[in-house]
Amino acid sequence: MRRDVFQAIADPTRREILGLISSQSLNLNSVAENFDVSRPAISKHIKILTECGLVIIKKEGRDHYCEAKLDKLHEVSDWLEQYRKFWESKLDNLEIYLNKLQSKNKKKSKKK
Repeated sequence: MRRDVFQAIADPTRREILGLISSQSLNLNSVAENFDVSRPAISKHIKILTECGLVIIKKEGRDHYCEAKLDKLHEVSDWLEQYRKFWESKLDNLEIYLNKLQSKNKKKSKKK
């Protein structure tokens, strides 16, 4: 099954795993120690992150280290960009409208 980056970040545990390994590689046990779930559950999360291309596993001796590859998150950023532009436009229009209302109210209060 091919997974995408959106599936990876949909789960809070996977987001937390990414946060943990974003600054340093950690072995699977070190990652699992940070959670109140079983090691097999963490391994499943890491497998999904690996399938999505956000994590690579490097074997050093008997240990397997998780390393973050966060450049794939650009897909999320690109997708969100269209909505950022949409909402910026809407908020800019709202600001213009509110400024017009405020100007009208100031003019009315000066007349009184």
